[in-house]
Amino acid sequence: MRTRASHNRQVTQQPTEPRAAQPALHGATSRAVRTIALVEALKGALVLLAGVGALSFIHRDVQAVAERLVTHLHLNPAHHSPRIFLEFASRVNDARIARLALLAAGYSLLRFTEAYGLARERRWAEWFAAISGGVYIPLEIEHLVRGDFWISLVALAVNVAVVGVMVFALLRRRPGAGAAPMKL
Repeated sequence: MRTRASHNRQVTQQPTEPRAAQPALHGATSRAVRTIALVEALKGALVLLAGVGALSFIHRDVQAVAERLVTHLHLNPAHHSPRIFLEFASRVNDARIARLALLAAGYSLLRFTEAYGLARERRWAEWFAAISGGVYIPLEIEHLVRGDFWISLVALAVNVAVVGVMVFALLRRRPGAGAAPMKL
């Protein structure tokens, strides 16, 4: 007759690899990744604040607010940019404001998650940052060609730097990458 105890098997503890089995980033690369994490967190916070600010326009006459702003800034409402701004304000409604705030919250959550992963030097976050930064490069090149030179040039340089840092960080983490200098 078997007892219940004979069916229970002891589970032996398998030695587990520590979470830091991947090579850690050091020095300038680690500082650069953490700086990018801070920038991503700031972008998330800024967009979240903008979304919350947009919610303050629910149940308000956005058209009247836009007209007062244009008047206060002494802009000519017949000129191109103020006219586009006023036309946009005339089409804003509460549902659009709520959708905008919801999109802002989603974008912020994405940026906060990325910032957390980068601060913790997680590979998934480095991949995400490299891909999301790389997506903007063709758009910035297109803006350069169209004539938005300085703003697009700065944005392009920042995105290329972010992608470069992330690719370098990912290459440093490859098995055996720390053993020999990387050849380009």
